[in-house]
Amino acid sequence: MVGYDPEAKCVSTVEAAAAGSASGLVTRVLISPLDVLKIRFQLQIEQLSSRNPTAKYHSILQAVQRIFREEGLGAFWKGHVPAQFLSVGYGAVQFMAFESLTELVHNVTSYSARGSFVHLVCGGLAACTATVAVQPVDTLRTRFAAQGEPKIYPNLRHAVLTMYQTEGPRTFYRGLTPTLVAIFPYAGLQFFFYNILQQFSEWVIPAEGKKGGNIKNLVCGSCAGIISKTLTYPLDVVKKRLQVVGFDHARAAFGQVRTYRGFLDCMKQIMREEGSGGFFKGLSPSLLKAALSTGLVFFWYELFCSFLCALKSPDSTGRKEG
Repeated sequence: MVGYDPEAKCVSTVEAAAAGSASGLVTRVLISPLDVLKIRFQLQIEQLSSRNPTAKYHSILQAVQRIFREEGLGAFWKGHVPAQFLSVGYGAVQFMAFESLTELVHNVTSYSARGSFVHLVCGGLAACTATVAVQPVDTLRTRFAAQGEPKIYPNLRHAVLTMYQTEGPRTFYRGLTPTLVAIFPYAGLQFFFYNILQQFSEWVIPAEGKKGGNIKNLVCGSCAGIISKTLTYPLDVVKKRLQVVGFDHARAAFGQVRTYRGFLDCMKQIMREEGSGGFFKGLSPSLLKAALSTGLVFFWYELFCSFLCALKSPDSTGRKEG
C-alpha cells in the first residue's frame, strides 16, 4: 500500500520519488485533454448552456468538437510541456514527502502509520509541500491551456520571460492561497479515502481472491479522486480564475473576462454574477479527470514500487499488496 509499512518496507525515499515521478508522467499524457476541457469551462464567465447564445462552450461533447474544429487535435495537449514538469515534480515531492512523513509518525508517535487519519494529515502536508514547489509551473500550464489562436505564448521560454517582464515574479504564484487552502483537504482526502477503500476491499475480498490487486488499486484511487474533488472543487475554480488575471488579451475570443483583486474578491464576483453554480463550472470533465488521474496515479505508483522491490529482491513477492 501507499505509505510507510514497517512490515513490508522495501522502497527508499528516493525510490518513492522516482515512482511518483513516473506515475505522474504516464498519467499526465492520458488525462491532458480532460484537463484542457476543465480549464476552459472554469474560465468561462457565461453560463455553460446551449440556451445562452453568447457562451462559447455548452457541454463536453460540444466543447470537444469546437476545440478540434478551431484549434486542431494538438489543442487538447496545450501546455503539455509545463504540465509534464508539473506532474513529474509534483509526483516526486508528494510521494517522497508522504512516505517520509508516515515513517516519521511511525517512529516518533504512538499512531499507526497505516491509520486513515494519519494518511489524511500526512497526505495534505505532502501535497502542500509539492504545491509550493511546482506552483510556477502550474500557472504556466494554466496560461497555455487557456490561450486560443493566435497564441500569445509560442513556447515555454517566451512565456516565462514575458510574464516576468510584464507582470513581475509574483505572477507565478497567483492563486497560491486558494491552492493551498484547497490542496490540503483535497490531497488529504484522496489518501484518506484510498486507505479506507483499500481496507474495505481487504475485508470484502477473501484472501484467495486478491490476484487483481492492480485493478483494485485503480478502482480505489478513482473513487477516492471523485469524492475528494467534489468536496473541494469550488476552490479550484477560484485558483484558475486568479491564475489568468492580466491575461485578458488572450481570453477575448472565449467571451467575457474579469479582473479579480484577490481570493475573496474573486469568490464575491463569481457568486454575484454567476451564482453558486459558477463554483462548479467544469465539474463534469473535472470528475472524469479526477477519477482517471487519481486512479492512475495510485495504480502506477503501486506498480512502479512493486517493480522496484522486485528488482532488489527477485525472489521476494515484492511490496505487500494493498
